[in-house]
Amino acid sequence: MRLEPRRNNRLSLRSRNLRATGAAACLAAAALLLTACGQSSDSATSAATEAAKVLPRKTTASPSATAELTEDQQERKRVLDATKVTFDDAATTAVGEVANGKLVDLDLEGVDDDDRDESPSPSPSGSGSPTGSASPTGSASPTGSPAATGSPSASPGADGPVWVAEVAEKDGTVHTVRINAVDGKVIEARVDADQDAEDKKQTADRLAQATQTPEQAAKVATEKKKGTVTSVGLDDNDGNGVVWSVDVVGSDWKKTTFDVDAKNDTIVREETDND
Repeated sequence: MRLEPRRNNRLSLRSRNLRATGAAACLAAAALLLTACGQSSDSATSAATEAAKVLPRKTTASPSATAELTEDQQERKRVLDATKVTFDDAATTAVGEVANGKLVDLDLEGVDDDDRDESPSPSPSGSGSPTGSASPTGSASPTGSPAATGSPSASPGADGPVWVAEVAEKDGTVHTVRINAVDGKVIEARVDADQDAEDKKQTADRLAQATQTPEQAAKVATEKKKGTVTSVGLDDNDGNGVVWSVDVVGSDWKKTTFDVDAKNDTIVREETDND
């Protein structure tokens, strides 16, 4: 009877030892599994990193913010970017060179010099040649080319762009005033030598019919299209009175020509040059 408790005690102790050993083995196995998982995860991460270094990244080309400019648009931009004197300042300077004179035309040489040939009618005296002016803005700054001048250069001179103004006396005598478009100084002021009595009368008659100023016509045009007025000239409207032909260059460097009735500021024609 005394031996049974001892045996039971020995069995109980052995059972506890076995349980402890089993638990330790389980803990060791779990640790090995966790270590293996961690190493596997680290290996996967490392492999992904290495692959990222080797494989090139896909890139998507973003389109250019501005479309490629045509030759004419590039020329407009080049000349207008170089111009520092606005149309308004050039107009004031030009009119100041002729006592009681009125502005008939104001052009910036080098911008669409042959545009006036496409006008609905010929210039008041001789051939004009529209061009551009200050860089695009929302405010009007008229220019033009109706009256006779010399042969304007097809591009800015060595000293930069030049404003060519035509200012008429009351009797229609036209004066050509050339103004440096960078510093605003008058380069030349002279009476056109090739005018005859008929030319002068035609210019005087057209000015008498024009109850609206070129500045007013420019405002009408720029309200229709935001941009810079690069040309304003007084033209005949196919026998139906007179118009101010206004060129406006927008921020895309395209030019739109507006014919504005010189009596009531109504736009009678509009044409965009996409070149």
